[in-house]
Amino acid sequence: MAAEPQSVVSTELDRLAGGLPALGIAVSGGSDSVALLHLAHEWARAHGVRIEAATVDHRLRPEAAAEAAWVGRMAEGLGLPHAVLTWQHEGVTGNVMDAARRARMHLLAGWAKVQGLPAVALGHTQDDQAETLLMRLGRGAGLDGLSGMAPSRQQYGMLWLRPMLGLRRKALQDWLTGRGIAWVDDPSNEDRAYERVRIRQAIAALNLPVEGLARSAENLAEARAALSEAAVAAARGAQADRGMLRLPRHVMEASPEIRRRLVVAALRWVTGADYPPRGADVARLIALLAAGGQGTLDGVIARTRGEMVEFIREPAAAARSGTGPGPQDIRVRGNAPEVLWDRRWRLAGLPDDAVVTAAREAALAGRDWRAAGLPRMALASSPAVILGERVILPLLDPSPVGALPLRGLDDFLAILRAH
Repeated sequence: MAAEPQSVVSTELDRLAGGLPALGIAVSGGSDSVALLHLAHEWARAHGVRIEAATVDHRLRPEAAAEAAWVGRMAEGLGLPHAVLTWQHEGVTGNVMDAARRARMHLLAGWAKVQGLPAVALGHTQDDQAETLLMRLGRGAGLDGLSGMAPSRQQYGMLWLRPMLGLRRKALQDWLTGRGIAWVDDPSNEDRAYERVRIRQAIAALNLPVEGLARSAENLAEARAALSEAAVAAARGAQADRGMLRLPRHVMEASPEIRRRLVVAALRWVTGADYPPRGADVARLIALLAAGGQGTLDGVIARTRGEMVEFIREPAAAARSGTGPGPQDIRVRGNAPEVLWDRRWRLAGLPDDAVVTAAREAALAGRDWRAAGLPRMALASSPAVILGERVILPLLDPSPVGALPLRGLDDFLAILRAH
């Protein structure tokens, strides 16, 4: 006999969010997310956890705004705060659905941070897990992709929880129906223009075992975790030093999969990117490094130096980052407590009207840059603070301005383990 949804979700939330004071719930209005809202509400009441809900209006269907308002009324009936987050997508081209998915996550993460919510729960089910496995299998995904969706994951600076991966969609709909709780049926869920819909219909037509497919994803996730730990062991001796990462050169002699994981994690550590670069590009970079050479990928310069492989932010890429008066600059207005720059640095002690930008080679001219104990290009990609005619390099010049790297060695190991 299948487990009762409230019991399953409560047990999972105990495991995933038991120590959290508050939790955000993403609610589209569909059966899965509506069930999650009610199930999480019951769990939260029993545990004294603050719950808030949010709905993303992608403005891709004329009914979306009314559906978001309907969710708001449902949340109000439960005594829960609700926010509607609107995607401003003018000018978006290419894969609109992928852009919408990324925008949804960014909007939810931003909302949760403002509301003081340490995590957001998503309504993915066992059906979603099975569909995801088959979609990725059709794209030729490797072990990481075939491991499916994780119950807990850090992304976009937020913790995402999926407490319903052990439940079928039909079981949730039956649970809602038995309690007289309505939901919204999105017509796009029947539109065969979408890959997920075609996969869903194929599973039904072929009577494929959803539980078995989801179990395969879980088994692959366990294998992936074992490989991740092997990569962590291989990274022994790695060094994080003020925005650059060094790996022992012997990692280039590890098995292809282990060194691929190490290089991808190093690239993401430097840039703060949420996704890895393309596999073929990574393979070319690894070949260069294994031969003792140097290459550039995703705004990172990777090179072999003695017994270490260095990963340094490309100065030109750092110069293109940020927002402000120029594509590369951030101007400080008023008494800003801190500024985040290039997804790598936190700067504090900045005076009014200062401009944060990349140091570049010009700022190093005539300076004893070796005193910093960093490669010249690492300093050239570090932050510079411009005050009128004066240029301060926080990594080199004594000044009240402090520059703290956002990631250390523990973050590199966390990227290796993340899923």
